[in-house]
Amino acid sequence: MRSESLDRRAANAGRAAPLAVVRPEWVDSYGHMNMAFYLAVFDMATDALWPRLGLGEPFKRAGLGTFAAETWVNYVREVREGMPLACESEVLAFDGKRLLGLHRMLHAEEGWLAAENEVLYLCVDLSARRVTGWPAAVLDRFVAEATGRAPRRLALSRRDAVAAKPDRSGA
Repeated sequence: MRSESLDRRAANAGRAAPLAVVRPEWVDSYGHMNMAFYLAVFDMATDALWPRLGLGEPFKRAGLGTFAAETWVNYVREVREGMPLACESEVLAFDGKRLLGLHRMLHAEEGWLAAENEVLYLCVDLSARRVTGWPAAVLDRFVAEATGRAPRRLALSRRDAVAAKPDRSGA
């Protein structure tokens, strides 16, 4: 399992090249980045993470892909035009067909947390357009990368999420 303190990650973020810089067209009438572009930056973080997990070009050449089935965003601090953004990514959990990941968006120079994104990904056979199992080599990388940290909002299966929901029937 990998673990590294948030303080150390924030310090390292200040030394990394930004993943993105908030563009003028990403800013809404309130002067901060529109919520849609948080997901765009988190998607860039996914693209950067995939090769490390074995989900890059060889995975695609094998006819496999990943689809996001569910996502959750926690907005922590406002980002504005021109701010450089970096992301840290980790594997929270996985099973034979699903991967639960976490991205943290940081100010690339100052290191403070701007937002978090949990995403549930599915392994998909692109020719059949159906969920399938991860290749063994990919599962080995998940094992090596998994932090074991509990997700804040999402679960590997919807059944787990449904069981955790409070009874709203009023009975």
